[in-house]
Amino acid sequence: MNLKRGRRRFFIPLDSMSDVAFILLIFIMFLSLINYRQEIKIEYPEAETAKKTEVEKNLEIWIDRGGELYLNGSLSDIKTVENRVVEVYQDEPGTRVHVIADKNTQFEKVNRVLQTLQILQYRVVSLVVR
Repeated sequence: MNLKRGRRRFFIPLDSMSDVAFILLIFIMFLSLINYRQEIKIEYPEAETAKKTEVEKNLEIWIDRGGELYLNGSLSDIKTVENRVVEVYQDEPGTRVHVIADKNTQFEKVNRVLQTLQILQYRVVSLVVR
């Protein structure tokens, strides 16, 4: 019995690699255009002076006209907000908490959040206005 061991040549087609790279590039560019920040539609109160802060290092608490709380764009309750503020303070004490409320929101709803932050002794808080 005579067995021949020959070398098999493998061929990888490279003709379509440029098409794959181009589609991958388009996909990455499309994903980079998506805005991951969720915002709640509110009417901002107006202020005379303003100070800009870094968006990446903020924890945003939104309060809509009906008094519903949103934490970074997702519906939450006051206990969830409190727990998240404690977590953020433990991880990064300099993180700024932005309280963003509709100008027609009852002050009791805003005050409830401010009192929670006061009890937690969180000192880096901003009220966001236009």
